[in-house]
Amino acid sequence: MELIRGIAVAPGIVIGRAFLLGESEQHVPHRTIAPTEVTSEIARLDAAVAAVIDDLRGLKERTERQLADGVGTEAAKIFEFHIGLLKDRTLLVPMRKRVETKLVNAEVAVAEEFQKLAQQFRSMGNEVFRQKASDVIDLDRRVLAKLIGETESRLSNLREPVILVAHELTPGQTASMDRKKVLGCATDLGGRTSHTSIVARAIDIPAVVGCQRVSKVVEDGDTIIVDGDTGIVVVRPDERTIEQYRLQQEKFSEFRASLRALRDLPATTTDGTHIRLMGNIEFPHEAESVLANGGDGVGLYRTEFLFLMSDREPSEEDHYNAYVKTIELLGGKPLTIRTLDLGADKYTQQRAAEPERNPFLGLRSIRYCLQNKSIFKTQLRAIMRASVHGPVKVMFPLVSTMMELREAKLILRDVCEELDEEGVKYRADVPIGIMVEVPSAALMARTFATESQFFSIGTNDLIQYTLAVDRGNEKVAHLYTGAHPAVLQLVKGVLRAGRRARIDVSICGEIAGEALYTMLLIGLGFRTLSLVPSQIPLIKRIVRSVDVPQCERLARKVGSFDSERQVVTYLRDELRKIDPANVGSWLAE
Repeated sequence: MELIRGIAVAPGIVIGRAFLLGESEQHVPHRTIAPTEVTSEIARLDAAVAAVIDDLRGLKERTERQLADGVGTEAAKIFEFHIGLLKDRTLLVPMRKRVETKLVNAEVAVAEEFQKLAQQFRSMGNEVFRQKASDVIDLDRRVLAKLIGETESRLSNLREPVILVAHELTPGQTASMDRKKVLGCATDLGGRTSHTSIVARAIDIPAVVGCQRVSKVVEDGDTIIVDGDTGIVVVRPDERTIEQYRLQQEKFSEFRASLRALRDLPATTTDGTHIRLMGNIEFPHEAESVLANGGDGVGLYRTEFLFLMSDREPSEEDHYNAYVKTIELLGGKPLTIRTLDLGADKYTQQRAAEPERNPFLGLRSIRYCLQNKSIFKTQLRAIMRASVHGPVKVMFPLVSTMMELREAKLILRDVCEELDEEGVKYRADVPIGIMVEVPSAALMARTFATESQFFSIGTNDLIQYTLAVDRGNEKVAHLYTGAHPAVLQLVKGVLRAGRRARIDVSICGEIAGEALYTMLLIGLGFRTLSLVPSQIPLIKRIVRSVDVPQCERLARKVGSFDSERQVVTYLRDELRKIDPANVGSWLAE
């Protein structure tokens, strides 16, 4: 028996036979064509793309039909994104041009353009966007399959229920799974926010990703257990282990049913304190998922994706349309738009005369915007124009000095004056705040509070910069933790500064959606948490199970510890007291 740890992304426990799916990389035939063949070759390309679009529409409809309670919307929207990408002229025109100018066959043009786009995603500083590369590879394989004539898939020929094991799965492969035949899946690669993980959650297939070596350890036909609650894969388990997991399967079913019942109830503690649970989103359509999970609005809208969809800079109308769509979907609930967090990525590094050696500590986020004012002003104009459609906040990322904040506000003021001169309507009272993501901002929070209307603590970067840990580096990733006393001291300092200045302080990093930290965050004084939409029901259940004095006592106790291990152990013990039977599922989420 062997136990492999990965990342739990789709809850549930399954036991079954392993079906090992290899990395079926397609051989791309390379052929030089004659000038007289260009028209017919481009027609082949267009026909293949159109056929894939038809397939994706079918997948989208199938996903929507199969799923209940509205959870299929998020997964189905992914295929809308895929269809939109295949219709995007900024992708298709270069493919056609490659055929025309380089006289290569359609297969080569498709492969090279998709690989170029996939590499752009992989090079992004934000892990969320790096994981979008799997979506691009999925489309690459689909179009090539149409061109080459490869229409069969091993997945479509399954004859018995199995647990799928692979190095990596694309969203299309995941959505194409027959839920009667695929019990669950485990992969070497992947993260919590990848589209493959979103689809797996939506179609209710337990999944563990990021296992690193599961495809090398497992052999076809092995009995395995995939525990989507804790992120564990058990290879060749003994009978005793199988029996233990079967008992957990029963408990999990009851637990998930109880969470669904809470979705429309308020996130209020037992002593009557309301905790606002907001959503973190990347795309406008995700606003629907926030509402479907009982969220109070969007606390973090990352806007970089507009830049990643093409080689050209998005226009003011591109920005404006995306923001208005999000506002309309929220139906009056608040939207916090984070301005561009570009810099540590291929998009900007390719445009630099001399690429930076360490872009994560270089010209990124607000620094990049302040040195590229035309891009910054374009986005700010769109935000202010969109503000008349609903409640909007503007949030500047990675601010480290007062001069950065003042200059950003000055540019925003210039934008508003331009709009006034043009007679364009906007809300003059849009709240302006900052993300506290670096130690300098946390330590100077009292000063920043004099010129900010709200703070949002971005713990993902704050942890990395405070502990000098790159969480993407496997050799030191174990040192990355929000439970470190130094991180908690900085967070408490920001909260104190916010209270003194009477401004709202929220938290939008990953720990906001981790059950382990919920009581601590309430006890420290947070009344607004912003998290992945699917995590909202679980955090709501914890909120509704505790009272504020209880959480404050917990926070005071944690403040006396000098190691992250003490903090984690204590938080686990306290969470276990609330609901001993379900603590395993709570922590897994």
